[in-house]
Amino acid sequence: MKLHEYQAKQVFADAGIPTPDSQLATDVDGVLAAADEIGYPVAIKAQVQVGGRGKAGGIELVDDEDEAREAADRILGMDLKGYRVDSVLVEGAVDFVDELYVGVTMDRGEGKPVAMVSTRGGVNIEEVAEEDPEAIAREHVDPSFGMHHYQARKAVYDAGVDPTVARDVSSILATLFQLWDDKDGADAEINPLMVTADDEVVAADAVMNIDEDALFRQPELAEMSEEAASGDDLERKADEYDFDYVRLDGNVGIIGNGAGLVMTTLDLVEHYGGEPANFLDVGGGAKAERIANALDMVFSDDNVDSVVFNIFGGITRGDEVAKGINEALEQFDDIPKPVVVRLAGTNWEEGMEILNEELVTVEQTLEDAVQRAVEYAEEVQA
Repeated sequence: MKLHEYQAKQVFADAGIPTPDSQLATDVDGVLAAADEIGYPVAIKAQVQVGGRGKAGGIELVDDEDEAREAADRILGMDLKGYRVDSVLVEGAVDFVDELYVGVTMDRGEGKPVAMVSTRGGVNIEEVAEEDPEAIAREHVDPSFGMHHYQARKAVYDAGVDPTVARDVSSILATLFQLWDDKDGADAEINPLMVTADDEVVAADAVMNIDEDALFRQPELAEMSEEAASGDDLERKADEYDFDYVRLDGNVGIIGNGAGLVMTTLDLVEHYGGEPANFLDVGGGAKAERIANALDMVFSDDNVDSVVFNIFGGITRGDEVAKGINEALEQFDDIPKPVVVRLAGTNWEEGMEILNEELVTVEQTLEDAVQRAVEYAEEVQA
């Protein structure tokens, strides 16, 4: 479960992490009232759960009421990477001299949580990790004991943070880890953590993702979860259909049965040069109606240019999957996105015979299916 920025900042501020003055607004008048109360300049930030909001035009810094009105009118209601912007965070601008990154997640390879610090804040940290992994200092934490203060200080100094603010940054990192632990976090990060000319450290952004299976222990976050999902039609639809669904930034839609199989498909899409648009697990024993619902989900995402269906039959029968695909696609006069299907396992041969190859492309292997779906997506983008 992903919190919106304004929700994550509320959690961070309640724990003592410094954040800018901010207010949520849902219309232009609300933006102007908030900006007037906070004081110009302010940042107007689209509240949608995607990365790269600034580059996509979803964040704007304004100096006066006229600029605020124009920015609010443009951002509210815009389509931002497939998400409609229904609310914005109006936030006091931070006059910064440096941008840092701090984050906490689970290192599954080590089987331990890992705290991370970098002086390369304000940019995509995944790109930093790929291009210059040494630019990110990492400190693994024994979950039995939690993060010791010396570990937070070590991560900060290993990253090369200016000694003038190192103590404050290490304190924020320790607090962030404690939040991650206490709130059953999956990921928690601040990017950027801004340093002002007065050597103050402020969380200019906030990310907090929670393990959904632990929400029964987090009643306050569970309420935030309902609010976070309420603004996104696909999230609502996923809840309605009871799917395990995560929206991503790419354009190749992915449907599979079983989390491991779907993850493998995501990895192969990237391996063959594509970008996954989603994680969608229909689960075991999926009947025709459930398969049709899965296609409805993926077709509803405007970012999707092609779909790959990867089903390995155990409890799920290949013939039931084929029926669902046919039933879903026969509703359309024109198929909205090209669909590539790979079936294996229980009743896969019967399923292959049932599939209407006028509506879908059928491939015998997963590798061929993924490559074909990536090719279709590239053709749409060309």
